[in-house]
Amino acid sequence: MKYEPLVSDAYFHIYNRGNNKEDIFKENRNYNYFLSLLEKYSNDVFEVYAYCLLKNHFHLVIKTNSNVEERIISQKFSNMFNTYAKAINKAYGRSGSLFKDRFSRKKIENEEYLKNLIIYTHLNPQHHRMTSDFRNYPHSSYQSFLSSKNSKLNREFILSLFEGKSNFKDSHMLKKLKIEDQYPFE
Repeated sequence: MKYEPLVSDAYFHIYNRGNNKEDIFKENRNYNYFLSLLEKYSNDVFEVYAYCLLKNHFHLVIKTNSNVEERIISQKFSNMFNTYAKAINKAYGRSGSLFKDRFSRKKIENEEYLKNLIIYTHLNPQHHRMTSDFRNYPHSSYQSFLSSKNSKLNREFILSLFEGKSNFKDSHMLKKLKIEDQYPFE
């Protein structure tokens, strides 16, 4: 499988799932540890714009920083995922690959796609029936955009994409309702 190169100064959707659809997050501390690694390894290389961590897969929306070599960006992600996998293997007495494959990535070519991907990422837990309301899912960046607490997320930029907090919320709800009309959540 050919992977899209991670280039500097570009937006990407980064995602992966557990090997054989196995859970990669087994308890709350795993989600927190993954996010701490994300913060550690993103430093000076990429900025996280949205995320959602589900039991057996995750979605990240990122922007790579300017003037960073492709190999360094890819290496940071590889190191992060390897560190996480080794910790899970050790903590739960397992061995072998935690993730299905190398992490997948798709370059985001325009602002409209970026906005839709942020919404898709946040709606994912409801789509997979992990919650009845995506707004209450604890392992997503959605609530961070509505909060006034300190955050590493670039709230100002993302909310400006949606022309404000109110539109951010409305855009998510409209997409949720549109999806429910087509494919009702049961």
